[in-house]
Amino acid sequence: IFLLIENIFCIFSRCKKCFAGEIVLITGSANGIGRQVALKLAPLGVTLVLWDIDDEGNKETSRLAQQNGASQVFVYHCDCSNREEVYEQADKVRREVGDVTILINNAGRLLGKKFCELTDEDFEKTMRINFFSQLWTCKAFLPAMVACNRGHLVNTASAAGLLGLYRGTDYCASKSAIIGMMEGISSELYHEGKCGIKTTIICPYFISTRLSKGFKSKRPCLFPVYDPEYAASRIVDAIKKKKFYLIMPPAVYILVCLISFLPRIAVLLFESYVKFPESMDEAFGQK
Repeated sequence: IFLLIENIFCIFSRCKKCFAGEIVLITGSANGIGRQVALKLAPLGVTLVLWDIDDEGNKETSRLAQQNGASQVFVYHCDCSNREEVYEQADKVRREVGDVTILINNAGRLLGKKFCELTDEDFEKTMRINFFSQLWTCKAFLPAMVACNRGHLVNTASAAGLLGLYRGTDYCASKSAIIGMMEGISSELYHEGKCGIKTTIICPYFISTRLSKGFKSKRPCLFPVYDPEYAASRIVDAIKKKKFYLIMPPAVYILVCLISFLPRIAVLLFESYVKFPESMDEAFGQK
């Protein structure tokens, strides 16, 4: 009900964020959604800060962003799964660029293994890349936002964080943790009177990036696999409208409602209808 009201409100809301002068840091910016978000923001008067471990891909994103009209682009090598490196690079950004005003956490990974196939190291690395990296970046950049009561945290979770997915136990756990963390941060900001700081949680289904490899939806009319450019346009629009949640596609809302009001077996039957396990096996089941 809350999500429905929020979406209706956003349709009629005239209050939209102006990006001019914002310092925007994007993690996982070398390709996929991260790159496309950077290109969408480039002509809007922002200063872009790009973090990734893929230096060549990150330089290409920088070049394309400048072609798209970005006035200033700063490129940093950062392994977001390494806490010390995140804090070290965050200090460097503050010295060389300034205080980040919009943080877009996008870096992530998806193994697609069954639970009993996951090693402890697999699970730990997924949690470090998908969840702890976002925890560390929020801790690094949120204090400056709190000090001036201005900023925006944009954290990429997943529909998997709301529903749970076959072959995605570690991924689902990491994305659920993001949702819980952002709900908690949002509550604290509200009760401390820091309403100038906005939070947005991104919960997409599959996007056709390197992360999802060869995943193909068996029911594309219900659960389309969006291309990164379209997903990025939806994300930038959600930031403009200061939406708390962006869940896509709309059919994910149906599954959330099923979990809320019906036994888990109903969701499992629905997953069988859309042949989700078959899609995951085809994409990730090959040795």
